[in-house]
Amino acid sequence: MDHVRIIEVKQSVFADNDKRAAQLRQELKGRGVFLLNLMSSPGSGKTTTLRRTAELLKDELKIGVMEADIDSDVDARAMAEAGVKSIQLHTGGMCHLDADMTRQGLDELLAEGGVELAILENVGNLVCPAEFDTGAVKNAAILSVPEGDDKPLKYPLMFQVCDVVLINKMDVAPYFDFDLEKCREYIRMRNPNAKVIPICAKTGEGVEEWAGWLREQIRAWKV
Repeated sequence: MDHVRIIEVKQSVFADNDKRAAQLRQELKGRGVFLLNLMSSPGSGKTTTLRRTAELLKDELKIGVMEADIDSDVDARAMAEAGVKSIQLHTGGMCHLDADMTRQGLDELLAEGGVELAILENVGNLVCPAEFDTGAVKNAAILSVPEGDDKPLKYPLMFQVCDVVLINKMDVAPYFDFDLEKCREYIRMRNPNAKVIPICAKTGEGVEEWAGWLREQIRAWKV
């Protein structure tokens, strides 16, 4: 039987994307733009969290948001109504964004200049987005209380690649079997360096701490 040649496509694709992501990060550094990649499951509260974040930072920083989704422009409209420059990215059915796709969005978002903090609200799921470096300076994940405290055990890569994890919807914690300390422990198992911040985007609880963390990262990036 003839030998069949096997090509490791996945590894090749990832390696090429990593190079493009590093190039994009360097370009953004030169332009003074901080890119944050925000990931989570659908319904975890990404858009509400971003609106709260914008309320706290809009007088300090010029913010632009890229809303990625398979279809619709619901999230982009919500951010625009909050007074934040926003564009919608349609992925055509793909469940993630890579560096090239992010660059396309940034070209539009930064076309007129004036953006210091660019936020990518990635496609909602805990698997695919974690696999691709978007060129972001920092990665953030939102885990909402109704999802359960064991998600870091079930989706390890997402929590391994994140610099900060926001535990959202703390206002409903009494109604769910959610153990915050266990969740912290599970996150530490995956990533001992990840910052964990309990928040409630609806009420504003903990959002100032999150905004403070983001301020520190942006200051450090500009040095």
